[in-house]
Amino acid sequence: MSSTEITITNAPPGLEGPGYFVTNLDKVIGMARSNSLWPLPFATSCCGIEFMATMGSNYDLARFGSERMSFSPRQADLLIIAGTIAKKLGPVLRQIYLQMAEPRWVLAVGACASTGGIFDSYSVLQGVDKIIPVDVYVPGCPPRPEQVTRANFRRNNANSGISKK
Repeated sequence: MSSTEITITNAPPGLEGPGYFVTNLDKVIGMARSNSLWPLPFATSCCGIEFMATMGSNYDLARFGSERMSFSPRQADLLIIAGTIAKKLGPVLRQIYLQMAEPRWVLAVGACASTGGIFDSYSVLQGVDKIIPVDVYVPGCPPRPEQVTRANFRRNNANSGISKK
């Protein structure tokens, strides 16, 4: 037998039948990635302070799979936009989004990130969905840490373990 030949054997006794399944490695990796996100916080104002509380010991978003904050877009799965986005900052935010690896998700945290909030002026972007697609919106001014945690659950349930294409 040569070293490049592959032989397939039967499953050992006791390891076949109900309770065992076969799947693609891609699906298993996709499920693991969707349940263990590396968020990239993009916090510009008061919503950023509430997001910091979400990562603190009282609310601890790390318990739900968002343990490692990534400050590099190439290592992040989830972009969390918290706060007011100026129109001059729009191209920078879009570039950060495009540098993220697929699959990627976006949470718009707070009224300012979702709709521009109370700042209806020429310099404020009236919702980040004008420049990048948003998966989950978190309402409030500023939203409570529980709302950010629930939005993370909602994003997770919407994907139900399947990678976004």
